[in-house]
Amino acid sequence: AALAQLASRMAAVMRQRGGSADPFAKVKGLIGDMIEKLEADAAADQSKKAYCDKELAESNEKKTDKTAEIEKLSTKIDKMSATSAQLKEEVAELQGALAKLAKAQAEMDALRQREHEAFVQNKADMEQGLQGVKLALKILNEYYASEGKAHDAASGGGSGIIGMLEVVESDFSKSLAGIMTTEDTAAAEYDRETKENEIEKTMKTKDVEHKEKESAYLDKTVSELSADRSSVQAELDAVVEYLKKIEEQC
Repeated sequence: AALAQLASRMAAVMRQRGGSADPFAKVKGLIGDMIEKLEADAAADQSKKAYCDKELAESNEKKTDKTAEIEKLSTKIDKMSATSAQLKEEVAELQGALAKLAKAQAEMDALRQREHEAFVQNKADMEQGLQGVKLALKILNEYYASEGKAHDAASGGGSGIIGMLEVVESDFSKSLAGIMTTEDTAAAEYDRETKENEIEKTMKTKDVEHKEKESAYLDKTVSELSADRSSVQAELDAVVEYLKKIEEQC
């Protein structure tokens, strides 16, 4: 504005002097050029400032958005990773419990087999002994019950023998009943514990399957989210680099 005013005054002076030639024409031209340049530079400065303000604002907004997105993804990844790790620990504990259960069942099976085999042998021996005593009692009873006097003198002794055999028969019968009761009780207890073990095994096995499936899903999701985070991080790095260049220019 100052240069324009100066040029105007110079032109007025030239008109007052008169004459066809304008000795300051070149000066006025230079001054006019300077004015145009100053005005153009001012406009350029305004345009650059607007550009810088716009780019800086947009870049900072993108930076904030990408940073928040990365933090959100990282939170999800950390949470899912921790949950997956916890599930894997629980699976390991369940598998350990299943191994112990299988071992205990195998020991129970072996013990029940030995007990049953011993029972079968003892029962056979008892039944054989009882049968022998019964047979002896039958023979003696028939003998002493028969007519004839040849055994009259020995009838008193025969009664004692028969009484002893009857006691033995009673003992054998009680023993046989006892081992059969013991066998039935042991078999029932074995069946009960085996059924409980089967139920526990089924529950733990299903629990393992469920936890492994959930853990695998979480691992897959973590992998996908990690890939997303890497992509967003690359975008953030590009924004930060661009913002740095804009700040240098502006």
